[in-house]
Parts: sequence; C-alpha cells; structure tokens
Amino acid sequence: MAAFSDTADSPGRALRDPARLAAVRRYEILDAPTDGAFDDIAAVAVAVCGTLISTVSIVDADRVWFAASRGLEGVTEVGVEPGLCASAFCVDGPYVVTDALVDPRTLDHPLVRGELGLRFYAAAPIVTSDGHHLGTVTAIDVISQELTGEQSEVLSRLAAIVARQLDLRLAALQAVRAERALRQEAERRVAGAQPS
Repeated sequence: MAAFSDTADSPGRALRDPARLAAVRRYEILDAPTDGAFDDIAAVAVAVCGTLISTVSIVDADRVWFAASRGLEGVTEVGVEPGLCASAFCVDGPYVVTDALVDPRTLDHPLVRGELGLRFYAAAPIVTSDGHHLGTVTAIDVISQELTGEQSEVLSRLAAIVARQLDLRLAALQAVRAERALRQEAERRVAGAQPS
C-alpha cells in the first residue's frame, strides 16, 4: 500500500480512510492503559534528537492519541489540525519543521501559536507491515533546530520498532482470542457429553 495522495498540508482523506481506521482499531491501542511499552522509544528519540519532548502517537479520525510521551506529562492527546502529527503520519519518510513559526505548514497551528510555543518538529511515520500509516514517532522542541541525517534515520528506525511491537501486540491478542474460543468449544463439548 502506498502513501496517501494527500499532501502533508491537507491530510483529510488519510485521516478518514476506512481501511486505515480499521487498522488502527484492530490493534486495540487507542485509550489503552499505558504499559510502558513505548516509553523507551520516546526516551531514545529525546536523547538522540536533543529535544525536550517526544511522542509515540496514533492518529485517529478526530484526534492524535499518545501511546507514550516524554516532556508532555499529563497530555494524552491533541487535535488533528494540519501541519504536525495529523500531516506527518501520512507521508513517506521523515517530516521535519525546523522553525514552525515561519513554516507555512505550521505557523497557524495551535501548538505553535499557543502556550507550548512549539518551534521544532520532526516525525517518522509508523507504518504497519500491510502498509497502513497509524501514527508517528516525534521529536519536538520550543527552539528551532536542524535534524541531522543520523537523527532522521534513528526516528525512522524507532517508528519501525513501534510498528513491529504493534504487530506483536496484535498476534498476542489473536492468540488469546483463539485460545479462548478453543476452551469455550471444549467446555461445550464436555457439557454436551455429560449424561442427563
């Protein structure tokens, strides 16, 4: 599956794509209690990129939910305004804004104009093995900066690790369901074999 034809400035179709949203739902990650599975990813992104903030985000149709974050304690989701996560998740490869205050993609974004005062934003899309774009691994700061090629590569690799962890999560969910179904079937057979 190829990247969406939306531009990063206008991710509308990608946000509402039924196949992508079905993929988001099948992983059962949205609003799941944070279990620390992605905390190390966020910590590595902060360390490698030298930023104050990092997130592992999943993009839903109407919100960006944080599976993990570093430097945004207490914030669990943000809106899907174009320019940041809601735009970055649907492109192939890293998405970088070196100075959000002057970049036309982001200069009117609430996280840029608001209290946070975001200036630097770099993200790599989380893409499943079957090609669905689910979210991003980001590095964010309140000062503008450049992203090196090595930092960009690390963000991309971290996003790939998240995708693999999500696939492992899905396999575990499917195994539990299959085992439960087998157990219920065995219990029905035993109950049916009992003499009246």
